[in-house]
Amino acid sequence: MRTPRNDRLSDKDEATQTGRDKTPGRDTKSGKRQTLRDTQRKEADGAHGPERRCILSGEHDARDGLIRLAISPDGLVLPDVLARAPGRGAWIGVTRSELETAIAKGRLKGALARAFKGAALSIPQDLPEMIESALIRAVTDRLGLEMRSGKLLTGSDRIAEHARGGMVTWLAHAADAAPDGNRKLDQAWRVGREAEGSGLTGVTLPLDRAALSVALGRENVVHLALTESSAAKRLDVPLSRLLHFLSRPDDVGPPGNPDGNKPGSPGDGDPGDPDAGPGDTGQIDEPGSPGAVGHEEEGHAPGETQRSAMTTTIQD
Repeated sequence: MRTPRNDRLSDKDEATQTGRDKTPGRDTKSGKRQTLRDTQRKEADGAHGPERRCILSGEHDARDGLIRLAISPDGLVLPDVLARAPGRGAWIGVTRSELETAIAKGRLKGALARAFKGAALSIPQDLPEMIESALIRAVTDRLGLEMRSGKLLTGSDRIAEHARGGMVTWLAHAADAAPDGNRKLDQAWRVGREAEGSGLTGVTLPLDRAALSVALGRENVVHLALTESSAAKRLDVPLSRLLHFLSRPDDVGPPGNPDGNKPGSPGDGDPGDPDAGPGDTGQIDEPGSPGAVGHEEEGHAPGETQRSAMTTTIQD
């Protein structure tokens, strides 16, 4: 029986005539066919976001919610907050005070020895400070990128105008900003978002106006605002890590979310990461190449110790 020229064959009929299933995919344990499109949709929704396990608490979390530690060729443990350093890596999800306690009691040394399988390690006494500095640098680098792309606003009057017009998706204040100025901008933001009475307020950053001014190359930066939700989401990952490390998770929330709850981390890492599979403990990362341990920064000779964030520029 011929099918009319303009009538499309069903997938079942196509499979019957060609002798094979036209839809790529794989069979699941339930016997249902999982198509490539279904897999891609789930990955896009964050269903298969890579997870890691904190070597100190044993708790699992999305990779974006943890901090990676790597070791240099001479065995020095260093923060890799952007998770880009080659070689083996271990993950932690504790606060700064918890990390300091773990270092003082020797728990971090034991956990790292297990994660790196007995490799010779040297833990800097100022590791917590190094991590905090690296996290701050990641946040300010991201703010700088958004400013250069025209998505970051500074200046109270300019922010207030955009906020009342509903064009602000994220609002923040310097640590030493005047409470009265914060309240005025918070109110303008609520009006623009039609969220009056919700209690929606901007984030108080762990940086004062001097630090923000230096980081952004502007004078007297007290208040900041982002005009696109995509920019706010890009900033959310490094800022969430920083606030959690400083024991301020209540300040973190999705753009425009008045309850201030910490958002779920979708994990924008590579879903095909070989050490992100089911059942992975997330303790360590496999080396990027045989025998590769530690990291190299651009402009430095291999093996040179870097007592700083592994890489400080966040790419779009």
